[in-house]
Amino acid sequence: ETPATLHVPNVRAECLLKFQLRPVIEWQRDAIPSCNTEEFLKEASEVPNFLEEVDKCRKVCSAEAAERSGPKESYPEVVFLGTGSALPMKIRNVSGTLVNISPSQSVLLDCGEGTFGQLCRHYGNDVEEALSKISAVFISHLHADHHTGLLKLLYQRQRALTSLGKPFSPVSLVAPVQIMTWLGQYHDHCEEILGHFNLIPNRSLCDDAEEQNPKTSSFIQEMLKKSDLQKFRTCLVRHCKNAFACSITHQSGWKLAFSGDTMPCDAFVNIGKNSTLLIHEATLEDELEEEALEKRHSTTSQAIGIGMKMNADFIMLNHFSQRYAKVPLFSEDFNDRVGISFDHMKVRFRDFKMIPKLFPALKSLFAEVLEEMEERKEKRELRNPRGGFTELGSDQTPAAGSERGSKRDQEEAATHNVNMKRRKTS
Repeated sequence: ETPATLHVPNVRAECLLKFQLRPVIEWQRDAIPSCNTEEFLKEASEVPNFLEEVDKCRKVCSAEAAERSGPKESYPEVVFLGTGSALPMKIRNVSGTLVNISPSQSVLLDCGEGTFGQLCRHYGNDVEEALSKISAVFISHLHADHHTGLLKLLYQRQRALTSLGKPFSPVSLVAPVQIMTWLGQYHDHCEEILGHFNLIPNRSLCDDAEEQNPKTSSFIQEMLKKSDLQKFRTCLVRHCKNAFACSITHQSGWKLAFSGDTMPCDAFVNIGKNSTLLIHEATLEDELEEEALEKRHSTTSQAIGIGMKMNADFIMLNHFSQRYAKVPLFSEDFNDRVGISFDHMKVRFRDFKMIPKLFPALKSLFAEVLEEMEERKEKRELRNPRGGFTELGSDQTPAAGSERGSKRDQEEAATHNVNMKRRKTS
């Protein structure tokens, strides 16, 4: 057939291409993202002290790698697909962490919007193979940045299995049981989805869970057997209603704890005791502890503190507020057992000692960003001196009545001012 042709001027659409109507009609291409590795390296090399710090880090890591003996274990492997909170941004997507347990099995911890896209970016042409290996998905709670990528992932997983000629099997979905309202409505009114997963309610894996029905028990045993797991434990955490954290223990002995979203929580410390790796949310900087309390999140030092109480071998901080898109503020609590996660970062247990060695290079690379954040912190301190307000305890929240009362006072004052103006004009 003769290929179709357009007889009018046409332009191929590109991401962030703009068409301006006024004051001049023109195409604007300045915002179109480009991926030029040489430009990125050139820009980074111009940052003062960055190359020197990278060279130091490389030498230290090479020396430590040479000292290590024995075979290099490739699994487990943790791939951070989304390390930001609330909304997807250019640098950090929302929550999603892939744990490759073995060459054939993976567990996904949270599945925020865009998780499938992140898998495509990370694995490229091998994304179907990566999807086909996902045997379990853990959803910590039902905030949108933690679960709205699930539908896309389930459909793409089925497509990948079909494309690779592998038999289809439902994924083990460990999630709050309330997720069935959303999935059920989607199944009834949009597309069939219920056959893509076996639901294991988060609460059924808590230590104090009631005796399970035979169906749920069989799903749990199937999940543990398929992923070579010894235990999969959950606990309620201090965030929204029906928010959970989890810990998974492999038959070989390693243990991984995942916080989801939470304030510091003793129940999570209990199930994550002596973890090999703790992945803990660190939404806000230490100076915003009151805001973290109000939003029921953790600061960086609080997250590190939980790792110390847990006696975790290593702590990876994630789920940063998008105000720290490039890098979070460092605190005095950062030590050689703490790392910062970035989207598409891949971590194996043998990398733990090397990760903190990256901090000096990161501080050099993002020196301007860190300086701006420090300036903002100082301005906040000037506006709100610590002596000027009463700090809230760990189990206290601002009284709703007092908030409503202050708002009512403001409204009454505004009404009074309007009435006074009317009297003057009359």
